[in-house]
Amino acid sequence: MDTTSKTRHTSYALPACPVEATLELIGGKWKGIVLYYLLDGRLRFSELKRKVGCVTQRMLTKQLRELEASGLVNRIVYTEVPPRVEYELTAEGKSLKPVLKSLKKWGEEHAMDLIAERQKSAASEQASE
Repeated sequence: MDTTSKTRHTSYALPACPVEATLELIGGKWKGIVLYYLLDGRLRFSELKRKVGCVTQRMLTKQLRELEASGLVNRIVYTEVPPRVEYELTAEGKSLKPVLKSLKKWGEEHAMDLIAERQKSAASEQASE
């Protein structure tokens, strides 16, 4: 979903809507990972791509542009040959640090087991078919 031009809601007045508004800014398969790696400081595009892993260059570029448009990431372009581009968190992006650290901790404590259980259930369903 292109979150730079479309939003799900025109109003975020309901009690849970701040959660949805936050997820609209940082949701997506790669944005959380990108933000997490940028917590350690400024990274070049190629370094970020290497850390994230199996993301395509096109998708990483798209996610970075959306994070930049949201005001969470700064893009720094150096006028040199060859051109060099680095990304860093803005002050708003840095304010996500406790959220991202909490997500990491929850993932370590719960997500890995839940994913393993889901895979085990899927395998047993396939075996019974």
